[in-house]
This record gives sequence, structure tokens and C-alpha cells, in this order.
Amino acid sequence: MTFSNDNPNADFSDVGGSSTSNSSGTGGKADFSDVSAGSSSTTAGSGTMYVVKSGDNLSKIAKRFYGDPSKWKKIHAANSDKIPNPDLIHPGLQLTIPDA
Repeated sequence: MTFSNDNPNADFSDVGGSSTSNSSGTGGKADFSDVSAGSSSTTAGSGTMYVVKSGDNLSKIAKRFYGDPSKWKKIHAANSDKIPNPDLIHPGLQLTIPDA
């Protein structure tokens, strides 16, 4: 896509960042040494892993973990990439159960 104000010879010399010579010696790899530890909702440690058993459905699993079968949507949302249809889950499927 080209816009009328695109400049093929734009000057980015005032933009900070690493140079192509990479004088930091990291071999082109990102340097995260100044990043402090923290938590993220996307980390593997958030929630509990559960393996679906025969006879399970999302409502039963929600009742087991949350005490409320209507919270099945929370489990589905956390695993939407694995569960296209919340009515069809199969034994052996590994689900992340988000913390309550």
C-alpha cells in the first residue's frame, strides 16, 4: 500500500536504536538485561492444567474448579484456540483452568 506522503528517501537518522554494526556484542540478539521480573496473564504458570476425562464437559469442569457450572465460559475463553466448539471436548485434551 502506498500513500501520497510516503517518502522513499526518508531520513531516520534521529531515531534511537541499535546500529547494523551491533557494537554491543550480543550477536544480533535482543538484550533484555534491563527488564525486571514480573507476572503476566500469558505465562505458563497462570492457572491449572487439567486433562479432560471421559464424561467431562466444560460445565462439570467449571463446577469442580469454581463451584459454579455457569463459569464454563471462563474455561472456554482461556482455551478457545483448542476448543472451537465448547460442546465438543474430548478425553486427553489438556486445558488451562484460569485462577478464580
